[in-house]
Amino acid sequence: MFSKLRTRSALHHLAIVALLAATMGARAETVEVPVGQQDQLGEIAELRGLKKDAVTTRLGEPLGIQGPVGDPAISRWEYADFYVYFEWDIVLHTVKKHRG
Repeated sequence: MFSKLRTRSALHHLAIVALLAATMGARAETVEVPVGQQDQLGEIAELRGLKKDAVTTRLGEPLGIQGPVGDPAISRWEYADFYVYFEWDIVLHTVKKHRG
C-alpha cells in the first residue's frame, strides 16, 4: 500500500513538472503599429457601438454590403481600407484590410 502511494505521488510530481516544462516554451508575440498608422486605426476603432445611420453619416455609403447572416444578424460593410461588422444595427468591430 505504501509503495502505491509513493508511485502516485511520484507520478503526480512528474505530471506537474512536465506541465511546467511545456508552458515554459510558450512565447508571446509583440505587434508594433507604426506611428503613422496609429491614427487610422484609432479612427475606425471609435465606430464601435454606433448605429448604421451614424456610420453612414461619418463615413459615407459603403462600397459593398454582405449579410445579414445568422441569429443574431451579422452584416459586413466594406470601405476602401477596412470592414465594419454589425450585429443587427450596432457596430461590433472594425477590421483593417490587409495590404500586401
